[in-house]
Amino acid sequence: MGDAVIVTVPIPLPSLANMRGHWSKKAGVVKRTRGAVTMYLGGGPRPSLPCVVTITRVAPFQLDTDNAVSSMKAARDAVAQWLGIDDRDPRVDWRYAQAKGKPARVVIEVATMTTGAP
Repeated sequence: MGDAVIVTVPIPLPSLANMRGHWSKKAGVVKRTRGAVTMYLGGGPRPSLPCVVTITRVAPFQLDTDNAVSSMKAARDAVAQWLGIDDRDPRVDWRYAQAKGKPARVVIEVATMTTGAP
């Protein structure tokens, strides 16, 4: 890996797939998550493409795989917007992880892929 940007955003990532209630509750979580990730990434230099983005959800308990990935969707969208790309861009390798811990937070690492060197 080459240059990297690592940020820790102090916001919980709940399971959106299982969220019940009025649609505005889910929309509020998505809006807060995207806003927080955007703020923490800031306007500084961005790693060049192609890159690897690893989003790690840290929380007191882990989610099953499909709920974990859905909980990180808003963070993924914010990172893609920060990079100036669509989140389907093949130049980005999206990776997801979970870790147990308190307080709940999300750790995002964006690292440039380098070629040639082992």
